[in-house]
Order: sequence, then structure tokens, then C-alpha cells
Amino acid sequence: MKRFLALMLSLAMVFSLTACGQSSGVGGKSHELTATYTAQERNDLAYTTPGYNGSGATTALGLSLLQHHMEENYEGLVSPISVLYALGMTMNGAAGDTLEQMETALRGTTADWNTFLTWLLEDTEEHQGSLHLANAIWLRDEEDRLTVNESFLQDITDYYHAPAYAAPFDESTVRDINGFIEKHTDGMIRDVLEDISPLAAVYLVNALGFEAEWQDKYQPGQVQKGTFTSADGEAETVDFLHSAEHTYITCNDAHGFLKYYRGGDYAFAALLPPEGQHVKDYVAALTAADLCEALENHRYRDVIAAIPQFEQRCSMELSEGLKALGMTDLFHEDNADLSALGSSTMGNLYVSRVLHETAISVTPQGTKAGAATVVEVNDAADAPPEEEPAKVILDRPFLYMLVETNTMTPLFMGVLGDIH
Repeated sequence: MKRFLALMLSLAMVFSLTACGQSSGVGGKSHELTATYTAQERNDLAYTTPGYNGSGATTALGLSLLQHHMEENYEGLVSPISVLYALGMTMNGAAGDTLEQMETALRGTTADWNTFLTWLLEDTEEHQGSLHLANAIWLRDEEDRLTVNESFLQDITDYYHAPAYAAPFDESTVRDINGFIEKHTDGMIRDVLEDISPLAAVYLVNALGFEAEWQDKYQPGQVQKGTFTSADGEAETVDFLHSAEHTYITCNDAHGFLKYYRGGDYAFAALLPPEGQHVKDYVAALTAADLCEALENHRYRDVIAAIPQFEQRCSMELSEGLKALGMTDLFHEDNADLSALGSSTMGNLYVSRVLHETAISVTPQGTKAGAATVVEVNDAADAPPEEEPAKVILDRPFLYMLVETNTMTPLFMGVLGDIH
């Protein structure tokens, strides 16, 4: 208790120490710091509509990170919305030039993202549908080392519904963080964090789970063997899911379609590059504006479609990709300004790495996907009736997305270059 009081200092009037049960996916030696609200205060925090449309900015971030990853890879998978929840919490702890760089790189102010991400979070909590989001923060519980600002903890509780845990930052904390992620991704993502650096002071974590059945499930006769030609030119025999779709998209000479999940709030979107163009070159030349326009301007047209049945998994460390967007001070041990988060007697707080892991499985029944992002903070319209049906057979590398259809916000964005 003495170490806990030294860590939290004056927060006792706002936060109370409680034992953390297994229901949160966290056990061991982590202790939850729970914010207390009156009923009116909780009502005041509710959002019914987003004050900031972050769809375009989410698309831009996802495309930039995917492009950066594909400079040295022929495929990849990223969840920009998961990254934004982890970075959104981090923004609430940033100040000065560090905050300005983050807001510029992410194309929105802290208030913008707090509003947009809270709206999406509360919408998913209310409807309890296909998408599940969970956030949390772990703080090193060590005497006379870390002091965390009350306002920061209140903000991440208000806007991100994130419990805060004081923890010893040993093997039990590794298990707690990984357990939280595994629980909230329904087992899709495991063991993101291998160990904890002696320099680590804070972990900001997002876990995202997605599971949905197709609006029109595939019947046995619609699953047929076919050939998928990988990015390296190798031909593979796989199961293809054949269907007739009716939502057509085009983007920079690529053709594609949307296939909806049950309820219509989410869809699988795919774009097949022109014949002869490598998917890596296609993605490298793509702009966020092009992609947003393609998604927003989808139109009715019959599409003869086929999706390969596939699974994909990807692990990334995102710091270099975020630096390339101009977010440099955040990762600099001297220049980072996380004073709105708190301070440490060991040195200046800065972000040492951003771990990101994603996984997806596409089957005849539907799609299951998971993502986790861990920020580690160290201290030191209708077509003409005569138009022929389009034909989009995804039998070679292609770009795909899982999109929220009301705002066309991409939850996942990937390139399939090989069938695993």
C-alpha cells in the first residue's frame, strides 16, 4: 500500500484501490484504479453522434502504416482503429510540440479523437454487435518513481473507458496484459508482450475483436477449388467462395466489391489491381483520398465475385511508420513531452515502441478478426440497366478491408499476397 500511495499521490479522493478479478482478463499482482462518477456525470459523458468524422483520417493512417510495412514485405494487415485507440489515449498525456506533431500526423485534435473514438466505443457497447473494443492502462507501481496526473487518468476513463492498473511490471504483469488482450480478442491475439523492459513505466493497450456472419452465407455448392497466384508467382490450389454481389467499387483502375455481414453495419471490401500490376506497386501509389472516394462512391452493379478462403496474421512495430508521418518527438527520449500524463524520477517519459498484432480468418460462414496495439512508455448511385455484370475473381494478390458501413471507416486494412 505504501508503494501504491507513492505512485498515485493525491488521487485517493478520485480513485479507489480495488482487487482486480479474473473477469477483466487480468489477475496476478495488478490492482485496478477505478474512477468514481455520479449518475449525472456519466450522462454528461455520453455521446450520441461524433463531433468529428474520423473516417478519412482513419483511412489515411491505415494506408500509411500499410504502405510503410509493404516497403519490405509483399503483404500485411493493420487495424488503424486499434492503433488510434492506443494513440488516442497517449495524446491525452502529450503536450507542447509532441502533441502538435501527433495531432498533425493523425489529422485531428485530441478533442476530435476523444469525441469520435468515444462515440464508436459507446456505440459498440450499446449494440453489442460484431465489434468489441477494450482499452486499459498499466502503471509501474514502484515507490518514488512514477507520478501520474489525476486529469490524465480521468480523461482515459471518461473517453476510453479504460481501467488503470498499478502493477509490479514483472512476469505477472506480462501475463496480465497478454491475458487482457487474449480475452478481448476472443483468443485471436496472444502473447503480444514477451517481456517488460526495466525502463518501461506505462503501457497503454487496445484490444479489438470482430466476429460476424455473412448476410448471405455460402452454400456448399458455392465453395469450389481454384488457383490463387501468389505475389511471388507461385500457383496454389485453394477453396474459393463464389457469390453474386451487388455493390461495386473502383479505385485507380482496380475493381472490387462489398460483401455485407449480417445486419449490414459491416462489410468485407476488396480491390483487385489491374492485370499486370503488382499489388505492392498498386498500394504504394494509392492515396487516402482515392480510397475514401472509392468507398463512399460505391454503387449498385451486379458482380460475379469470388473470395479465397484464407487466414492471415501480421505483427508490426509501428514506431518507424509513425515517425515517417512526422510524429518524431514522441519517440525521442529527450524531446518527448508527456507531461500531461505525469512524470518519473528516472527521467523523461517517451514512447519506446508501439506493438501491433492482427489476425483474420475468412470462411464460408463469416469472418473473425482480432487486433491489439500496445504503446510502451519508457521513462529516461444505380448503374444503367444494360450494363454487363462485373467480374472480380480474387485469384491473385489484392487489397481488402473490413469497413463500418455507416461512415465507411476501415476497421482492418490488408493485402493478401499468399494463402497460408
